[in-house]
Amino acid sequence: MEQLGTIFTTLFINPTLNILVGFYQLFTSMGLTGAFGFSIIAITLTIRLLMHPFFNKQMHTARKMKELKPRLDELNKKHKNDKQRLQKEQLSLYQQEGINPASGCLFALVQIPLIYGLFSTLQLFLNQKGDDSLVATINGRLYADFLKLQTIDPHFFSINLALSPAQAGPAFIAVPIITAGLQYFQSRVTMAQMGTDDKKDKKTVDEDGKKIEPSMGDEFQKAMTTQTKYFFPLMIGYFAYTLPMGLSLYWNIFSLFSIIQHNLENKNKK
Repeated sequence: MEQLGTIFTTLFINPTLNILVGFYQLFTSMGLTGAFGFSIIAITLTIRLLMHPFFNKQMHTARKMKELKPRLDELNKKHKNDKQRLQKEQLSLYQQEGINPASGCLFALVQIPLIYGLFSTLQLFLNQKGDDSLVATINGRLYADFLKLQTIDPHFFSINLALSPAQAGPAFIAVPIITAGLQYFQSRVTMAQMGTDDKKDKKTVDEDGKKIEPSMGDEFQKAMTTQTKYFFPLMIGYFAYTLPMGLSLYWNIFSLFSIIQHNLENKNKK
């Protein structure tokens, strides 16, 4: 486990740290007020752009799956008593259309180590007070001398990003509310794009007027949709209240960029 942690630090945390410090040094040399906050924004957008090809792949798969839904529903109805035949026919349909349903998960899988690397880097900066020992720790992980820091100023337009809203006072309660709200809208946009939130498309009765009992898969999808749509934003909102506001800045920029990407994808599709 310790060796795995060392590998993860080498591959993800240290490169992320060097990029973040590089942005910080660049913005500081430009005399930009709130350089650390702009560095968080810049590295968040950089990571999001690096993941854009995987995002496109996910959206392509989601669109194809949505288009295939009527045909998949027909197969489910035709072979509902023969699970093995159903799986074979579904696989044949996927191959015929040239899609791999599992590839839709690629975006989520790729972003996990990248996002955790950024999260760990920000924790290193923000969960301490920026004293000499912190600067020495960070400088010890930098690849080049010109990146080395003298001090770290965590302020962004007079807001100390190293403090949590709980520490900063009642005036900052808006931070977790905005963060939770953006997470909610991101979830709504994402689910609408992937066709997992289309209640109007779900039939409750069959052709004979009999009530359609939801399958185990339908119940599972409903539970996952509810958790993604409501529980996850509330959880992020709680974290945004208790953790440094620099992490909320990262979450909010990531959510805004995701919403913009999905909206642009919708426009391009029309």
